[in-house]
Amino acid sequence: MEEKKPVVVYGANGSTGKLICEYLREYDIPFIAAGRNEERLEAAMKLVPGNETADYEVRAVEHSVEALTELFKGASVVCNVVGPFHFYGQPVVEAALAAGCHYIDTTGESNWMKQLKDEFGPKFAAANLSLCPGTAYMYINLEIAAQVALEEDGIDTIEAVTSSNGIPTYGSTQTIVSLVKSESTYYENGQRVDWPVAKVYETVVPGYVMTQLAHPWGGGSLPLWFEDDYRVRNCRTLTTFPDRPMFENIVQLEGHYHKDIKKLPQEEQDAILFQIAEGMQPGHPPRENRLIHSCVDYAIGTGGARQREVILRSGPAYLQTGAYQAAAAHKLINQGPDKVGFVSPCQMLGHRYLLSQTETFFATELEVR
Repeated sequence: MEEKKPVVVYGANGSTGKLICEYLREYDIPFIAAGRNEERLEAAMKLVPGNETADYEVRAVEHSVEALTELFKGASVVCNVVGPFHFYGQPVVEAALAAGCHYIDTTGESNWMKQLKDEFGPKFAAANLSLCPGTAYMYINLEIAAQVALEEDGIDTIEAVTSSNGIPTYGSTQTIVSLVKSESTYYENGQRVDWPVAKVYETVVPGYVMTQLAHPWGGGSLPLWFEDDYRVRNCRTLTTFPDRPMFENIVQLEGHYHKDIKKLPQEEQDAILFQIAEGMQPGHPPRENRLIHSCVDYAIGTGGARQREVILRSGPAYLQTGAYQAAAAHKLINQGPDKVGFVSPCQMLGHRYLLSQTETFFATELEVR
C-alpha cells in the first residue's frame, strides 16, 4: 500500500492554495491537493510552476468532518486555505484533530482565532499537536519584527504596522469584508481593549515620504498571541496599504455595516457582505510581480529607558505566504513543533527559522536600530 503523503492542502485550487503547492515542490514535500471539485483541482495543478516534477495527487472531498477526517488520516500537516474561516473552518479543524494532524491556515479573522484558542487550543495541546492560524505573510513578518524587538531584555510594549502594496485575492477580499463584523482589540496593561469602530489612523511607514492610512483590521494577531507572553504588557498593531482610496472605502463599509447592516438577521448580513466582496474582487488577480509588489513591517519595542526599532523589508505577500506554509510543513514533518496547542507561527517554528526562509526566497532585509 502506498504511503500517505504527509501534507494535505485543502483549497488547493485557489490562488494561495496553488502557491503553497508550488513551494511544497521547492521543499520536495509530497502533498495531496484537495478541494470539492476534482476537475477544478486538476486544472489548477496544471498552472502551478514546476508541478510536473512534484509528487502529488488530487483528491475531491465533501466539506464535512467525517469526509475530511478520512482524507487527513495518515498525513502529518493540514494546510487549510478555505475561507472565510468563520464560515468554513470548524469542520477542517475538527477533522485535523481527529486525524492527528497539525493544523495551519492563513486567517486573520480575530474572532475565529479567539474561538480556536478557547475551544480547540487545549484539545490540540492534549493531542501533542499544533493549532496555528495566521501562517501567512500579513501576520508572520510583523511577528518576526516584534520577536526581534523582544530579544532586547526590558522591552514590554510593542507598537507595530504592516504595509503591503499587493492586490487581495478573491478569498482575501471575502475575509477583508467579513472583518467589519469582528471585534477589534488591542492589549493594554494586560487587558484587551476595544478599538473605536470605523476609524483610521495616519501612520509612518519606513521608506515612504507620505503617511499612510492605517486600520486595526480586526485588531491583528499580535495582541492575541502576546497576551500569554509574560514579557508583553501592551501591544497595538495596525494594517495599511499604500492605496489610500481603497482604505477609505473599507472604513466607509465598516461604518455602513454598524449603522445599517448589523441590525438585519445574520443570513441577510452575510448575503449582503458576500455581494459587496464579489463586486470588489470577483475573480483571481494576476500573479504578483517581484519588481512591483513589496512589503514593509515595522515594530517599535519600548520599556523603561529602552527602545528597539525593527524594520523588515520583503517581497510579494502571497508568494511569501506560499513559502511560509511550505516551510512550516517542512519543519513540522522533519523535526516537529517547538510548541503545541494554540500557537503563533513564531511560537510553533521559531522566528529566526521563519526569517531564514523569507531571506532565502525573497532576499528579505532586516534592519534593527
